[in-house]
Amino acid sequence: MTLKKTSPKILILVVSSSVVFLLLYAALFYYINKTEKEAYQNAVELFESKINQLLVLESKPILTALNNDTNWDEFVNFIATKDKSWYEETINNELEIYGADYLGVYDRDKQFIMRTPTPVIKTLDFVPEKAMTYLDNVRMGRFYLKIPEGIVEITGATVHPSDDPFKNKSEPSGYFFAVRLINADFIQNLETITSSKIKFLATNDRIPEERHIVSSVYLLKDFQGKPIGKLLFERKFDVYFENTINILYAIIIVFIVYLFVSVFYTQKLIYRPLYMVRKALQNESKAAIAELKKSSGEFSYIGNLFEENNNQKQALIKAKIKAEEGDLLKASFLANLSHEIRTPMNAINGFTELILNTDIDKKERIEYLNVIQKNGQNLVSIIDDLIEMSKIDSNQVSPNFSEINLESCIVELYKTLKVTIPKTKTIKFKLIKSSVPAENNIITDEIKLKQVIINLLTNAIKYTDEGFVKFKYEIDEEQNLIHFTIQDSGSGIEEDHHKHVFDRFKRVENDKSIQVGGLGLGLSISKAYIEILGGTISFESKMGEGSTFYFSIPLQYVKSEPIIVKPIKEKEGMKSANKTILIAEDDNINFLLFQKMMKDKDFEIIRAKNGQEAVDICISNSNIDLVLMDIKMPVLNGFEAVEQIRPIRPELPIIAQTAYSSSEDKMKIEKAGFDDYITKPLSRERLFELIDKY
Repeated sequence: MTLKKTSPKILILVVSSSVVFLLLYAALFYYINKTEKEAYQNAVELFESKINQLLVLESKPILTALNNDTNWDEFVNFIATKDKSWYEETINNELEIYGADYLGVYDRDKQFIMRTPTPVIKTLDFVPEKAMTYLDNVRMGRFYLKIPEGIVEITGATVHPSDDPFKNKSEPSGYFFAVRLINADFIQNLETITSSKIKFLATNDRIPEERHIVSSVYLLKDFQGKPIGKLLFERKFDVYFENTINILYAIIIVFIVYLFVSVFYTQKLIYRPLYMVRKALQNESKAAIAELKKSSGEFSYIGNLFEENNNQKQALIKAKIKAEEGDLLKASFLANLSHEIRTPMNAINGFTELILNTDIDKKERIEYLNVIQKNGQNLVSIIDDLIEMSKIDSNQVSPNFSEINLESCIVELYKTLKVTIPKTKTIKFKLIKSSVPAENNIITDEIKLKQVIINLLTNAIKYTDEGFVKFKYEIDEEQNLIHFTIQDSGSGIEEDHHKHVFDRFKRVENDKSIQVGGLGLGLSISKAYIEILGGTISFESKMGEGSTFYFSIPLQYVKSEPIIVKPIKEKEGMKSANKTILIAEDDNINFLLFQKMMKDKDFEIIRAKNGQEAVDICISNSNIDLVLMDIKMPVLNGFEAVEQIRPIRPELPIIAQTAYSSSEDKMKIEKAGFDDYITKPLSRERLFELIDKY
C-alpha cells in the first residue's frame, strides 16, 4: 500500500488559500485605487465648476457697470463733442466702481479719445481696431491682451443711446473699455475669492500632476479666441487612502498566521470581515459596518473608522450646506441692508435738494422737512440695530440688573406705544394685566426688557392694519417666571418661514415685509436679549390669522418692598424761565443746530469748544444754570470734564449729549455723574423736556 502524503495537499491548501487571499486583496486594492481616482476626478470636476462660477460672479459688477454707462445719452454726446470736463466729472470718477486700472474711450471710427490711467498701466492706446470690430458683432465682451506692463483683462462694450438698451437698434457711437492688469494684487484677489492658490503660466507650460492637489486651468484668450496665457488654480485634495492600505497589509499578516490554525478561523476571522469591508466600501452598508464593529481585533477598529468616516461625511455635507446657506443669507442680508439704507438716504438727499434748489411754499417746506426727519430717524434705527447685533455676536452685551416696578414699566410702555399707532389703522390695542399682581418690585434688566417688548409690539402693529393687538403678562410664582404674550390679528407668517424667524441674516420676504421695510434684526435682537436675561421665546402663526409671540423671564422679587404703581407723567409745557445754558460742543454744525433750536426761547447761551473750556467756565461763572456736555471733545472729553466739575459744583445739572445709544453706554453715562443724557441726532422735543426738567 502506497502511503499518500498529506503534505502536498496541505501545501496545496496553503498555496491555494494564499492565492485566493491574494486575489481578494488585489481586487480590494484595485477597488480602493479606483475609488481614489474617481474621488480625485470628481473633486477636480467640482473644483473646475466652482472656479468658473466664481469667475463669472467676479466679473458681473464690471459688466453691469459697463452696460449702464454705455447705454447713456450723455456718453453718446461726449463721444461726439469730446467734452473733457464732462468726462473728468463723471467717467473719470468711476475707476473704483469698476475696480479697474485703466478706462479708455474710442469714437465710432475706432480712434482713441480719452483714457483714465493708473500708475500700474502707463501705455496710452493699446486696444487694436480688430478688438473693436469684434465688439461690433458681440456688443459687449471680455478678452485678454499683452501690453508692455503685462497681460491685461479687457472688458469692452459699444456705446448706444439709452433708448437702445439691447444695443441692437443703432450702430455703435463709440467704444468703452475697462482694463485690469493681471498682477500680484489681481491674483491675490482671485485667490481670496476662490480659496485657492493661483499660478500664472505661459500657453506652452505643462501642468505638473500631484496626488494631493486638485487643479483647474483658466485660459486667457484674446478677442480672436487665441490663448495668450493661462491661470492655474490649485487646492489641496484632502481625501487619503493610505491608512486603509496599511490596514490591508496588516490583514495579510494576520491571515498568514492564522491560516495554519484552521480553515474555520480563516472563514470566521478573515474572509468574512474582508467581505464586510468590501461591502462597506462599495455600498457604505450600515449593516456591514455594524457587523465589523462587533467583530474582534483590527476589523472592529476598521468598522469604527468606517462609521466615523460616514459620520464625518454627513457632518461635512451638512456643514457645506449650512455654509452655502449662510453665504446666500449674508448676501441677501447685505443687499437688503443696502436697500434699507439707500431708501431713507434717497429721501433725505432728494427732499433736501428740493428745499435748496426749488421755489416752494411754507406748507411744502414743512412737509419736506417732516419726510427728512422721519427718514433720518429710520436711518438711525437701522444703524442702532446693526451696532447692537454686532455687540451681541461678539459677546459684548451683558445684563445690567436693577430693581423695577413691573406694572408701572408695562403701563408706561403701553401708553407710549398706543399713541404711535397710525390713525390710518383700525386696531384695538389692549393690555391684559396679570391676574396675580406682583408682590414686590422685581429684579431684571429694565432696558433690555423694554426693548424686547417694544420690538414685539412694534412688529405686531406694523403687520396689522385692522383688528387687534393684545399685550398680556402673567406672574407664575410656582415656576418663578413672568410670562409675556403679544398677539395680533395681522397678516401672519408662512409656515415655511417659521424656522427662519429668529435668524440673524434671514428676513421673511413677502409683500407686507417689503412694504413696512426694515432689516429683520428686531426678533434676532429680542431673542438674544431674552436668553441673556435667562428666558425663552417661541411663537405661533398662520397666514391670514395673525401671530402670537410668547416669552418668559425669571421672576425674582426684591425683598420686603411693597409695590407702588407710579403714575405716568404727562407732557408739560415749557417753563417760562430765563436760563443761562453752557453748550460744550466742538463741532460748529452741532452748535449751530442747538442755537437754531433754541432761538425762540429767552436763553443766554455760552459755548465751550472743548472739555477744558467747559470746566473753566463752570468754575468761573456761577450764573450757569445748565450744561449740555458733548462726550467726545478735544483736550478733555465729557467724562473727564464732568469729573472735574462735580466736586466744585455738585448741584449743577449736567446733561450728556452723545452719539452712543446702547444700554451699556447709557449705564456708563449715568455712573459718570451726569444727571441725564440726550442722544444724537438731536430731538427738539427731548431737548426742551430736559431743559424744563432741570
